[in-house]
Amino acid sequence: MNKQSLGQARRYDPVAIARYYRIRPWRFLWRTVRVIGLFAGFVLGLKLDQWQQRSDFQRAKRAIQLRQILTQLGPTAIKVGQALSTRPDLIHKNFLEELVKLQDQLPPLLYPPWHYNIIEAELGRSLSEIYSYISPQPVAAASLGQVYQATLRTGEAVAVKVQRPNLLPVITLDLYLLRWAASWMAPWLPLNLGHDLTLIVDEFGEKLFEEIDYLNEGRNAEKFAANFQDDPQVKVPSIYWRFSSQRVLTLEWIDGIKLTDIQRIKAAGLNSDALIRIGVSSGLRQLLEFGFFHADPHPGNLFAMLDGRMAYIDFGMMDQLNQRSKETLVDSVVHLINKDYDDLARDFVNLGFLTANTDITPIIPALESVFADAVGQNVRDFNFKTITDQFSELMYDYPFRVPAKFALIIRSLVTQEGLALSLNPDFKIVEIAYPYIAKRLLTDESPELRQRLIEVLFKDGKFQWHRLENLIAIARADQSFDLLPTAQLGLQFLLSDEGQSLRRQLILALVEDDRIHTQEVQRLWNLVKDDLKPSRLFDAALGALSTLSGSNLSGDRNLSSTKAS
Repeated sequence: MNKQSLGQARRYDPVAIARYYRIRPWRFLWRTVRVIGLFAGFVLGLKLDQWQQRSDFQRAKRAIQLRQILTQLGPTAIKVGQALSTRPDLIHKNFLEELVKLQDQLPPLLYPPWHYNIIEAELGRSLSEIYSYISPQPVAAASLGQVYQATLRTGEAVAVKVQRPNLLPVITLDLYLLRWAASWMAPWLPLNLGHDLTLIVDEFGEKLFEEIDYLNEGRNAEKFAANFQDDPQVKVPSIYWRFSSQRVLTLEWIDGIKLTDIQRIKAAGLNSDALIRIGVSSGLRQLLEFGFFHADPHPGNLFAMLDGRMAYIDFGMMDQLNQRSKETLVDSVVHLINKDYDDLARDFVNLGFLTANTDITPIIPALESVFADAVGQNVRDFNFKTITDQFSELMYDYPFRVPAKFALIIRSLVTQEGLALSLNPDFKIVEIAYPYIAKRLLTDESPELRQRLIEVLFKDGKFQWHRLENLIAIARADQSFDLLPTAQLGLQFLLSDEGQSLRRQLILALVEDDRIHTQEVQRLWNLVKDDLKPSRLFDAALGALSTLSGSNLSGDRNLSSTKAS
């Protein structure tokens, strides 16, 4: 890797970066001296606190000191702090609370005219050829770039995101130093690891390289928009590809109100509860339906629009969940609400929080001690921030590690809940989240979720009547939930060849424990009878039979056609 290729690198390659700087020691010598100088006082303070047995008392002060040091060191260090703020398995809660502040808006670079030079160099034309107006000062600033308001020559209002100068050489140098330091500094840091710290650095480096590629961000935005094309309540800005490059991104200007600006939201006559519902519902769809999620939904990236829609911006930090992870997330929520802590411990293994060879036996009661209080007697007492804080403490006693993807998810959920609470202090995320999951379990036709529903309803070979009652009751909290199509789908499945095993299980469930479960059936009927009037139920049965007949007829025709061939 030469100097030119270093400045044009598109993918994180720790070997190539190390090879480049190893033969150019003068490039990192001064940076090393500065970093060591700033952190020496911090580490010495930690050791003094430990020797004087004042660590707990001084921890908040040290957390502030760490945040200030990272801010002074610039973009890479700030991103490190932001990343660490999502890692309760690595950082004590006091440090987490302070590092979260690095997610807020940072002071902009004001020295002229670096952003003009970058735009012209990247787009290959002068500013006057592109814009009829561009703001002289940034309207928003972050660790890696700044945003300017502009008007294109064709009249469209746009936001122009410009990367900070010399960013790639700066972050590659810092990543090299981080990786080098990670090999010997881990024992001196207040971290809970249990594995090689360089793996954490590499995870961070890969995501950072993705984030500084603005063409990748534009593609993320278009993928996100395609996922929500059927949702009129979610707005995603259009990308102007003619005026975009890897260091400049031009996108549609969003005229909205930050979700934290409660006074302006009220003055605009917007329904804060409706905005909360849009935010939580769209967040759940990202995680459980699409698997492609916005990992940085801080107040500067979410806007309430005057027409009641919610707009997402800044798609640099995105991630993708595979199908198995989506299904296991549904499992874990259901197991948490049903207080099945043995199954929940296995979910943590399947999601990568625990290694496959971990003995989960002592972890099960620990999970119960943490989550039983957090969930409470009533499902509506659930508070995600409370659970995260208590789970952070648990990680210091057991070999948990938060996978990079789920670190982003945790930060996303905690941030969204915090935004919702700022709009409505009485908000409970579960009042939207659990009805959504219950509705998906009851209505989704995919074989995977159908199997999840069966696993929820049967435990140790016995039918869980109360769980079915809870699922239906909670799903009905979603006003869009209609029980009739669900009943039709259920009947259709039961009457199919695929449902033969389930039919047998349900018949056994009615007479298990040497008694006929008439009381449970009666309770269930009382719950659904208003939605399933005899005429509607008859229609549902006819619909299910019709669908099955059509499928069989189609199968017969296909078979006949095959024989004829």
